[in-house]
Amino acid sequence: MSMKFRAHDTFFIRKGWLSKGMERVVAKEDLFVDKNENPMDVLGIGSNMVKALRYWLQAVGLTSEPKKGKRVQKLTPLGNEIFNNDKFIEELGTLYLLQYQLAKQDEEATAWYYFFNVFSMSEFTREEFVQGLQNYVLMADDASTVAIRSLNDDFACIINTYLPRYKSNPGKVSPENNIDCPFGELGLVDIANKRQKTYKKSIPAAKTFNPWVVYAVIVDQAKGKGEIGLNDLLTKPKNIGRVFNLDAITMLDILHEVENAGLVKVIRTAGLDVVRLNMQMTFDQCVNKYYETINEEV
Repeated sequence: MSMKFRAHDTFFIRKGWLSKGMERVVAKEDLFVDKNENPMDVLGIGSNMVKALRYWLQAVGLTSEPKKGKRVQKLTPLGNEIFNNDKFIEELGTLYLLQYQLAKQDEEATAWYYFFNVFSMSEFTREEFVQGLQNYVLMADDASTVAIRSLNDDFACIINTYLPRYKSNPGKVSPENNIDCPFGELGLVDIANKRQKTYKKSIPAAKTFNPWVVYAVIVDQAKGKGEIGLNDLLTKPKNIGRVFNLDAITMLDILHEVENAGLVKVIRTAGLDVVRLNMQMTFDQCVNKYYETINEEV
């Protein structure tokens, strides 16, 4: 398995970046590789930030770029839906969809994948995370060595992605400061103890989830199966429990909402703990339904 570390060049996603990136890619697919045009001018950000944005657009599943041939970027089906329905990424559901895409990137964003799917400490220091990630890399079959500095940079970038600045530096930063990353709104990481520099994973509130967003992830991970075990939903890598930091109680609360929306049946009788999927849909169809339903509410 190939792994990627520090591909963001220490730049976390800034507010407005993804929208601007999508807009520019739609206008010009070869924005990032065209010799005649300077993406720094078009995007209004420095050259190393351009590299980071090019990476992030792909890591969160908004664009894809062929491995061979001309490296043009195109919006993915998810990118198209978001560009057409929530271009400025103002909906929590959009952020949760992007969070799912990012947390399942075992190759493109290995530290993120590890943080959500493998790393099980609920409170931790940077050293503990980096040590765990290092062991994970060593256990992987490619036995590649990764510079500790890269792993430390990935940790810093994860914290900056999910922890709003006003929490980490309350004295220095006003909440209006737009250097924050939009993913901070999901509340997935918090400070456990400021003095000891410990952090913790936080469980988001059940009411922040739209049933279609949750169903999109369940369907994507069920891979065509008609039902999926509750325990798998909670603990299997890339599933809702892991990518959204859920505990069993919150997950059941969310699943009841998904059930009320008619999408699943939660079966907890006769020794079964499964969720039956009521509709065979694809991830992209669920995303499409999500935007349809929120547009109806407006």
